[in-house]
Amino acid sequence: MNQTPSAKIGSVLIVGAGIAGMQSALDLANAGFKVYLTEQSENIGGVMAQLDKTFPTNDCSTCMISPRLIEVAGHPNIETLTRSRVTGIQGEPGHFQVDLLREPRFVKEAVCTGCGECVTVCPIEIPADFNLGLNRRKAIYRHFPQAVPAAFAIDRRGTSPCKAACPAHISVQGYVALIAQGKFEEALALIRQENPLPFICGYVCTHPCEEGCLRGEGDEPLAIRDLKRFVADYERLSGPINTPKKKGNKTEKVAVIGSGPAGLTCAHYLALEGYAVEIFEALPVAGGMLAVGIPAYRLPREVVQREIQAIENLGVTIHLNAPIGPAHPLESLREEGFKAVFIGVGAHQGMRLNIEGEELAGIVSGVDFLRRTALGNPQPLGDRVAVIGGGNVAIDSVRTALRLGSKEGLILYRRTREEMPAYAEEIEEALEEGVIIHFLTAPVRFLGDGSGKVKAVECLRMKLGEPDGSGRRKPIPIPGSEFRIEVDGVVTAISQLPVINSLNLPPTVQVSRMGTLTVNRLTLQSDLPWIFAGGDAVSGPATVIEAVAAGKKAAVSIDRYSKGEDLEFGREKVFDLARPEISGVPPIRRFKPQRTDPGLRRTHFEEVVGVMTEEEAREEATRCLACGICSECYQCLEVCKPGAIDHTMKAEEISLEVGAVILSPGFEIFDARLKGEYGYGRYPNVLTGLEFERVLSASGPFLGHIQRPSDGREPRKIAWIQCVGSRDASIHQDYCSSVCCMAASKQAVIAKEHSALIESTIFYIDLRAQGKGFDRYVEQAQIRHGVRYVRSSISRVAENPKTHNLILSYIDEANQFQDEEFDLVVLSVGMVPHAESKALVRTLKVETDRFGFCQNLSLNSIGTSRPGIFVGGVFQNPKDIPETVTQASGAAGETAALLSEVRGTRIKELVFPEERSVAGEEPRIGVLICHQSRTNVADDSGISVEPGYSRLLFPPDP
Repeated sequence: MNQTPSAKIGSVLIVGAGIAGMQSALDLANAGFKVYLTEQSENIGGVMAQLDKTFPTNDCSTCMISPRLIEVAGHPNIETLTRSRVTGIQGEPGHFQVDLLREPRFVKEAVCTGCGECVTVCPIEIPADFNLGLNRRKAIYRHFPQAVPAAFAIDRRGTSPCKAACPAHISVQGYVALIAQGKFEEALALIRQENPLPFICGYVCTHPCEEGCLRGEGDEPLAIRDLKRFVADYERLSGPINTPKKKGNKTEKVAVIGSGPAGLTCAHYLALEGYAVEIFEALPVAGGMLAVGIPAYRLPREVVQREIQAIENLGVTIHLNAPIGPAHPLESLREEGFKAVFIGVGAHQGMRLNIEGEELAGIVSGVDFLRRTALGNPQPLGDRVAVIGGGNVAIDSVRTALRLGSKEGLILYRRTREEMPAYAEEIEEALEEGVIIHFLTAPVRFLGDGSGKVKAVECLRMKLGEPDGSGRRKPIPIPGSEFRIEVDGVVTAISQLPVINSLNLPPTVQVSRMGTLTVNRLTLQSDLPWIFAGGDAVSGPATVIEAVAAGKKAAVSIDRYSKGEDLEFGREKVFDLARPEISGVPPIRRFKPQRTDPGLRRTHFEEVVGVMTEEEAREEATRCLACGICSECYQCLEVCKPGAIDHTMKAEEISLEVGAVILSPGFEIFDARLKGEYGYGRYPNVLTGLEFERVLSASGPFLGHIQRPSDGREPRKIAWIQCVGSRDASIHQDYCSSVCCMAASKQAVIAKEHSALIESTIFYIDLRAQGKGFDRYVEQAQIRHGVRYVRSSISRVAENPKTHNLILSYIDEANQFQDEEFDLVVLSVGMVPHAESKALVRTLKVETDRFGFCQNLSLNSIGTSRPGIFVGGVFQNPKDIPETVTQASGAAGETAALLSEVRGTRIKELVFPEERSVAGEEPRIGVLICHQSRTNVADDSGISVEPGYSRLLFPPDP
């Protein structure tokens, strides 16, 4: 690369890679300048790539633009930066520093071969923007086969709210999308990537994901937990557990104390990393609170055992009846060769009420009551049982009491139902079973029968005051409201504590005043580096999914600790939440699970809630709004042989030194919904001119067959309405868009060429056919193709609701009011500046006119208000393709003149081998392998290709 002491820079930034940007880029690159061609879209080509034919020659637009695309892509001195926008500029003509932000493509351009396998497995479909929403495309896509760059791209709007709300951050949208496609095994495998207890969570998860579901703002959230349970149950019915593959076997051992959800999860992920994991459980059964704290009617024991078996299949050893404490000190685990210890003990100790009479017989804590029942040693409490509390343990306790034979179950709760922390569905099921809830009721003492057994609870009525620390309104006693409730037994279920003291912790490990372990919030590491803790042991009584999240977090930390890596680096999760527009989403009824008969279910411990059918699951999954667009199902990763897909890509900040800038950001079409009288957006058979171009195109949504969007029927009568959003002062668009008249004539002619049966009518105010041969084109449209031109003023377009035909009401040249019916209406909408232009001109400090087009302060049509920045194409004012190309070359010429003294200073010098005579040499045959197919050329041809050698011959693009 040659250098020069000049202050000017021999490179140019071109903003916008439509036909104008490409023309300027090629002119400058061929003239000896380095060109940075930026484009906010995924591909270059602009609107011209969307056209069917070009006016006035009616040549194939793709055929015309493709050579330009290829030339730009292959030019050594043009660097194309897609998904990029300008964020800042400083400097002066000849030497600018421009800042860009390049959004991630999530596909490596240099690696992607364009095979399209990713598209076949992507479960997400959205309206195809290149086809103006007339059909649908996948979340991973390429706009058209000839697109440049040829690599695919992934659309992501951000993180779906359901994933962000889930403590374990499962790709909820991903597995829901897979369920909708009937890919149940893949859905379950995706869940297991972040949660090794999907079956358990399908029964008892508190489903915070549903609280985040935006569908709930329109009707009801998706039944996400039921969908999770369905795919887990599908695996149970279809065969053995699909155990994930381990990464290998390590020599390090890790001890886990407690086999609840936190301990099981930590063990699962460490085992996958290859560690030898041993779990020490004090109880005679594994599962912790899953096995002894949640009744079997809510969480069947075989479900818990199945999940535990899957973890044991990874090589995890579980020691039952093996408490860590005085007999087996925690510190001795270190001596036994364990590299690290994770403490995941549950909250198995019930909190006391500390009121008079609490020591009476017949009063038991909820966790003790449930544990004894689960272990086969139930404790019936009599005919009338009162449970004190409003959480899940309280609801579980009263429903368990009924199943153990109690005739009447009461709940005493000091707030109202709105403040109850128990699951809403649990409360509903309890009420169905006959449980009576006394709200705004607080016990003040227990009364005995004289023999040491409880016989009554003395209570006070309460009222709610201001919110307390929990965010719920604080209950306040009402003086003089005392009353008694006769009972045979009482269960206290106000809260629980983890059993920490029995562990005999080293003094270095801190315990909070709430009796929980103090650890680093991000890493779960204690002050003693080899001890980690999570779940109830740290948070106090929480949910299963929160314990799963803690176990997974601890596993990452222990793995890093074992490797000597930084435990905190990159761990903080910040989500950019997706927020789609949901105002027009039609309501769809949410799935409601079947429950067994309340009278029967209170007599046994069989499960209460039924599972979805396959049909119900797929139907419910289709309610998903695909908030994030890409669902992060990762199916594309499975099929991408070159490994081109990278879901971790981040936005890239780029700083460039350039001598000049050319602005060619192109245009957008006028939003025809602003002219409501034409029915666009309400009537499916009213299209814009650009939409009709895609209808005509062989690569379009209907493969070139002209049909109506409403019913797919081929139209016979098509009307074009001119000057929609152009020459209209009522909407501040009182400029002519220049190209609409001839574009409509071209479309009418092409439509007749598609089908001679089509009758084409153009309604116009006046025809502006100001180019060479344009008048002749209109004459030929009338004479040769039978296109009818009607000078008129359209008042409205109305739809026949039965046929979806369209009635045009207009005043003709004779000032007569007419109604005429058509099958299809095409609106010749005007050009407006591209949306990106507003931010662009603010950043570059370039002035625009009142319409948003670039302001020219002199007769120089390619200059702007800022020296060193030029303009080309429609951003200067509306114009057709030939004029656009001409102006783009003019902008390139002005730029070259400004930078003439530094021409050739930034370009790549191509080095070619010296020519020599090969006369008399033995002939040699070379095979050129296409970049797009080099991964499978050997398979297709049957030729044996040596991979190492072929990579030397055909290295990846830089």
